[in-house]
Amino acid sequence: QVQLVESGGGLVQAGGSLRLSCAASGRSFSSYFMGWFRQAPGKEREFVATIRWNGATTYYGDSVKGRFAISRDNAKNTVYLQMNSLKPEDTAVYYCAASLRRTEAAGTPGILGKENGYAYWGQGTQVTVSS
Repeated sequence: QVQLVESGGGLVQAGGSLRLSCAASGRSFSSYFMGWFRQAPGKEREFVATIRWNGATTYYGDSVKGRFAISRDNAKNTVYLQMNSLKPEDTAVYYCAASLRRTEAAGTPGILGKENGYAYWGQGTQVTVSS
């Protein structure tokens, strides 16, 4: 069966960096968008980033633009999230997600910026940023 397993979360001081990884198994997602979402306590799940199958296009949530970078290695069926200049408000459980969509509306993430754009989800990894 399909599994997405996140790793790399942890505790970091404000201003620090972390790199999350998400390894997929059970099927290849090399032709589809993959993304990251996050959920802080008491808040709704929030779109963080998504990346096109070939890495040519990426989209980011407004709160992480310029600080986070999504990338992928299709040979490893893995997607990454490099998080820099972390802030206490970045504290959340971070979820990896895999879509079955290959394209997006021109210039915008469209449904790929929403939870229902994704068919598979990981269990999440906790990121805590201390002030």
